[in-house]
Amino acid sequence: MEILTLVALFAAGFYILKSREQRMRIALLASHLGRYQIERLMESLTSGYMRCLGEDDAERRQQIWHLLDATEEKLSAQFDSFAAEFSRMPEPATRVSKLPVAIPLFTQFFPGSTFDVRQALLIHARGVAGVMRNEAGRTPKSKAFTMSAELFLMQHTCHWYCRSKTVASARMIGQHQTQYLQALGAVSPETRSAYCALIGRPQ
Repeated sequence: MEILTLVALFAAGFYILKSREQRMRIALLASHLGRYQIERLMESLTSGYMRCLGEDDAERRQQIWHLLDATEEKLSAQFDSFAAEFSRMPEPATRVSKLPVAIPLFTQFFPGSTFDVRQALLIHARGVAGVMRNEAGRTPKSKAFTMSAELFLMQHTCHWYCRSKTVASARMIGQHQTQYLQALGAVSPETRSAYCALIGRPQ
């Protein structure tokens, strides 16, 4: 019974610490994201891409692409500002565990097994901006595909920071029917290279 009691106390303490840490991270990220319309613009873009790809009339499709270009530009500008603003946060609050699950206080005791979400957000900002400017000369369909992957991976990073990698990957499947590795493989080569170097993942 004593062992069971100790196990129960340990489990309760683990859960309380983990929940407290996650609430703090969610509140911190939300306090910065709340100043922008990034989530709404993301939803507008992804639904717009689907509508455009399903449009049979070429002229109408071109009009939609033009409107989406403006939305991409606005989203990129807002995310640039958000990433720059968040990069000024102190490092202890921005470390992210590379483990698939959340362990309270892990980032404090094992900083070598973490990455800095500030750097990740700057990578995502550059990736979104590069695709928005269409530096690679992609077709509208290819550009939409790559931009979607950039946004999904960026959202995954935010969820990873707030919860864990496993939770972030599950949410990506639930929200976008996309696997983590699918999104990683579909972003621009520049984003993939910088992102993998940051999290210590071989390409």
